[in-house]
Formats: sequence, C-alpha cells, structure tokens
Amino acid sequence: MYPLKRNRRLRTNESIRDLVRETIISPKDFLVPLFVTEGKGIKEEIASMPDYYRLSLDYLGAEVKELWNMGLHAVLLFVKVPENLKDNKGTEALNDDGLMQRAIKTVKDACPGMLVMTDVAMDPYSSFGHDGIVENGQILNDETSEFLAEMSVSHALAGADFVAPSDMMDGRILSIREALEDEGLINTGIMSYSAKYASAFYGPFRDALDSAPVDVKNVPKDKKTYQMDYANRFEALKETEMDIDEGADIVMVKPGLCYLDIVREIRNEVDVPVAVYQVSGEYAMVKAAAEKGWLDHDAVVMEQLTAMKRAGANIIASYFAKDAVRLLG
Repeated sequence: MYPLKRNRRLRTNESIRDLVRETIISPKDFLVPLFVTEGKGIKEEIASMPDYYRLSLDYLGAEVKELWNMGLHAVLLFVKVPENLKDNKGTEALNDDGLMQRAIKTVKDACPGMLVMTDVAMDPYSSFGHDGIVENGQILNDETSEFLAEMSVSHALAGADFVAPSDMMDGRILSIREALEDEGLINTGIMSYSAKYASAFYGPFRDALDSAPVDVKNVPKDKKTYQMDYANRFEALKETEMDIDEGADIVMVKPGLCYLDIVREIRNEVDVPVAVYQVSGEYAMVKAAAEKGWLDHDAVVMEQLTAMKRAGANIIASYFAKDAVRLLG
C-alpha cells in the first residue's frame, strides 16, 4: 500500500520549494535601528554588537542614503546622551536642538522619503538609567507619562513620522496621543512597545547607549516594576489591547525569538500592524556563535527572521536588516 499523498513532492527541488513557500522576506519588512552619538567623523563599533556602530550626524546622513538605496525605507533612532546632560527628569530630551531632534532633521535632509521613528524613553537621558522619574525608590508613572508626551511632541515637531514609546508606563499612549492632537500633529503615528518584557537580552543595547540602571541606594536595580514578567502571556494581550484603545497605530513585541508565541497571539487578536524587535542580545549571540564557527551566520539570520514573519509580524526591527537584504540578493 503506497501513500496517495506524498508531501515530499512539493520539496523535490528549489524551484518547487520557491513556488509554494508561504513566508517571503523582503526589504519592506524591516525597520532599521540606528544609534547616534555626538561629534563628527565618528563611526564607533559597539563592542558587544560586532559590525554595528554608533554614528555621528555626518555618518548618519550617509548611512540612511545607503539604506534607502538598498530598499530599506524605515529607521528607528536612538541617541547616546553625554553624561553631563543627564538628570533624573530627562530635561535634555526636550531640547529643541538636542541630539535626537538634530538626528531627525539630519535623516530627513539626507533622505526626505525615509520613514523616521524615534525612541521615546527617559533612560538615555536619565542619570539613574531608568525609563521614568525616580522618587523615594519608586518609578513615578503619571509624571513620567506626561513627560513622554512632551518628548513625543518635540520629536514630531522636529520631523519624526512616528514616535515609539518604549517605557511601559501605564496610560502613556493616551497621554502622547492627546498631546499630539492638541498640537495639531494629527498625522504623527505611535508605534507602542506594547508587550515589552523584562528580559536579559538587552545587555548589548544598554552598552550601546550607556543606559543601564545604576546601582545606587533608593534606586530600583532593574526594570521589573514596569516591564513585563517574561512568564506572562495573557498580560501581553491586555497591554496591547489597552494601547490600541488609547491610540496606538502599531504595536510591538520585544524581544523577538523567545516571544514568537506572543507575536502570534497578538496577531490573531488585533487589527493593527504588529512589529517585533530582534534585540541586541539575539544579534550578539548569533555573531558570537558564528565567530566561533559553531553556527552558519547567514543561514541562522534568515531562519530567525523568517520565523518572526511567519509568527505574524508585519514589521521586523533588526540589526541584521542590511545583512538580510544582501542575502536576498
């Protein structure tokens, strides 16, 4: 007795596999994170993120032109703030001539069509490395949300297309949406980090921006009072649905690979685009294993990115974006 249906017929050669492939990666899937630093002529490799760099504004302009020519048309900006400009209230974030504001304008001047999203968070500006204002050992929620709304308006006025609050304060999406509307910035979008977990995978990113929580008395040693417990699943749906109700246009799950079940859960439940962030620790692990010869770098990169899209992500924020486009040919 022979089987009437042989699934292997559809795997016989590369041509038929290409024809029936369900998930296709393209440059349009990617959001490219970029790290910006003060100075001129600076392209500084991040030690824990091989082949990834902090860029001064002159290099930033050249980088976005290269990305555009590769078919990568969306960037997510982060800034490394000098220590002398940091304080507990993130005051520098509202500077109209601050690094983020100048970075936005640099990108738009160099490549007007580039979609610019900006990190809206206090930790790069905080003397304590937290995503909120610290008082009596606590992270203040409502005061922080109001400040993030002001920061979002500043980014939008500088030319940002989307603001991307990554802090996980309760109610901050509503505060931001109302602030943008009050300023007449009705076309500025919000990509909310809706399900951002308290993960051990963020270490290299915090190296890149020097934004890790500081170990001092009366300051929380980690971000577990606002970022989500990685054991929780239904909480992610609740957070995401609340953000959409408050005005989020795009929702994000962060990190990526260990949270693809969450990506699928959210994709099945919501009607807005879903983003996933393949974070710095995920990037660093592939780089380190490939350097040791333990993994095929290119094969693993494409497998992971495909898995993220297959799970339901419409947008993938990844440090591998340029690598992926080159591999796609």
